[in-house]
Amino acid sequence: MTQEDKKLSCTDCALLNCHKKDKIFPQFCLTTHTPEETIEGINELYRKDDLVAKLSNAAAEIEGTYYGKLTRVEEIIAFAKRIGAKKIGIATCVGLMSEAKIFTKILKAKGLESYGIICKVGAVDKTQVGVPEELKVNKGCHESLCNPVLQATLLNEEKTDLNVIVGLCVGHDSLFIKYSEAPVTTLITKDRVLGHNPAAALYASGFYYRRLLQEGDL
Repeated sequence: MTQEDKKLSCTDCALLNCHKKDKIFPQFCLTTHTPEETIEGINELYRKDDLVAKLSNAAAEIEGTYYGKLTRVEEIIAFAKRIGAKKIGIATCVGLMSEAKIFTKILKAKGLESYGIICKVGAVDKTQVGVPEELKVNKGCHESLCNPVLQATLLNEEKTDLNVIVGLCVGHDSLFIKYSEAPVTTLITKDRVLGHNPAAALYASGFYYRRLLQEGDL
């Protein structure tokens, strides 16, 4: 695909007029190219769908009231209370169990019940579901599969009102979100190299992580 053939999107925009409408929209803008009936149809979801309206209004209230004032932990608590969530599910990575336990203490202090499921729940060896032995981190021994589908299933059975991801692996988080019946938000995004701060790779892409901008596979 040539540069001329590329379909431009929001990451190609330098104006961001959709934010405050104080500039002009570029010719390729998705705001002006999206049919008005599509936009209005989605607006109707925000107005009339009970769940969409509840989540959207709660998020907007937190942003407008506490912008730049609350930590992510506090925002999750504020969000949970505004949507009427009483029981918080925690889908945690085995490597972040300490953080998950601290989070449960904070939730309890704020009057919220929690129920946590570790990623290795079920203790199913990876080879039992078709993962080759050579793809294990530690070969030649039992190595449990990360099991986000079971995590979601068990939290569904507990009828949690809001589920929180604590460091699930890339892809495992996708599966958890797919199978969770409760709304999902994220407390920690795992990055083993950067201390769970994946944005650092973006900030350092011009120097320490220049390899990220080199063409070709990793």
